[in-house]
Amino acid sequence: MTLRVVLEVAPKRSFASALDWPGWSRGAGTADEALESLLAYAPRYAKVARRATVTFRPPATVRGLDVVERLGGGGGTEFGVPGASAAYETEAVSAAELKRLVALLRAAWASFDTAAKQAEGTSLRLGPRGGGRQVPKMVEHVREAESAYLHQLGSRPPRGDAATMAALRSGFVRALTAAATGEEMPEPNMVKRPWGPRYAVRRSAWHALDHAWEIEDRSTG
Repeated sequence: MTLRVVLEVAPKRSFASALDWPGWSRGAGTADEALESLLAYAPRYAKVARRATVTFRPPATVRGLDVVERLGGGGGTEFGVPGASAAYETEAVSAAELKRLVALLRAAWASFDTAAKQAEGTSLRLGPRGGGRQVPKMVEHVREAESAYLHQLGSRPPRGDAATMAALRSGFVRALTAAATGEEMPEPNMVKRPWGPRYAVRRSAWHALDHAWEIEDRSTG
């Protein structure tokens, strides 16, 4: 299998993202290191694909990675966020592809929920300088991010007690479907540059998995 990858490169940090596998994105100091890290996480992403019941056959070596686009990164990249959309991500999404993307996105969300549930009541290992969110704050952080992502799709997120994780995810899928099919956006807002559906899925899935894997790593010795 040849894997299509977009690279986002900044002076101090780079990201490699698999364009056909939302959420499979890894950062590192250099572009080459990011590609190596992406491939190293294939076994972990395989579990996400299994949740989504999508066949997943990653390449065996980095020679199977096809860098189809190289984007200039900025401050967000160096902060640790794959924040640039690829040209491919402006293309139309078919009904079959939308179904596949939503399945993988839901699997990424479920992976985060599972990791958070399994670590509930435990204290996550802190970083070398004592940094790192504990599980309740990480769950709230992900919920707030989902609200921001729904806004970036062009739909107003629910507020107050209605802004639960489930409600935000349901709204995200509705807005994503509208963006992909050209239907009327539910609860439209006035965002000037709405995200395209492909990038929106990649960003949300990456964020959920990045924190799921962080919880798993910080829960173990």
